[in-house]
Amino acid sequence: MNLDSLETMTYETDGDLIRLTLDRPEVLNAVNYQGTLELHQAARAIHDDLHARAVLIRGNGRAFCAGIDLKELSAEKAPHDYFYQWDQALRLLEQADKLIICAIQGFALGGGLQLPLACDIRIATEDAVLGLPAAKEGFIPGLGTYRLPRYIGLGRAKRMAISGENVDGIEALRIGLVDYVIKPSEFELEVEALTQRYLDLSSEGARQTKLMLSAYQDLPHGQFFEEYLRRQSVAIAAPDHDEAMTAYREKRDPVYKSR
Repeated sequence: MNLDSLETMTYETDGDLIRLTLDRPEVLNAVNYQGTLELHQAARAIHDDLHARAVLIRGNGRAFCAGIDLKELSAEKAPHDYFYQWDQALRLLEQADKLIICAIQGFALGGGLQLPLACDIRIATEDAVLGLPAAKEGFIPGLGTYRLPRYIGLGRAKRMAISGENVDGIEALRIGLVDYVIKPSEFELEVEALTQRYLDLSSEGARQTKLMLSAYQDLPHGQFFEEYLRRQSVAIAAPDHDEAMTAYREKRDPVYKSR
């Protein structure tokens, strides 16, 4: 798996942090078929990485991601498994034992919103434009139909997905679609500060909590409880738990080390 030769994105390891940047700024980071394959490859690497504790996903240029490459799709150049490859990549991110932060500037449309919905923390500029326009383009907005109601409720999700209406960052925060909204002039500094904050918080317990929250809709109560007991034992057995208890006794913030 060669992550140094990706054509549509860059993948960098920065200590305990992985930085994944969509990199087709000339088309607002629209995702072509090559991009779906590379996102799948990158998501697999993130999922399987044994050392990273957090991931920052963002887009190069003035947009996060304008969604599927409609030029390629309209020319019937996108293979039939485009959507399968895309959502398998998103599922790997949801199931990765890292805290995944997504920084959104400019457009986050279609697949460009589906990707943040598979992340754990979403940060947007006030003037970001978020939406799922697929129904207006004659197809279903992927498993945005599965993930969007988790965050904003079924009623508002229907309104957004069926009408294809967009919301800005401020409205996205109000309805629970994003977690933080930043002024464009402060975006770079605040993204780095928030990323560091969640990296510092990324204990084994936090990462296992993320996995439990990601799984809650997929499991009946009994099976969920068994999964909780298993993951709780993993969290308590980890050095991070000992550090948290020591920090509590010493009345200081815990400092979690690399895995």
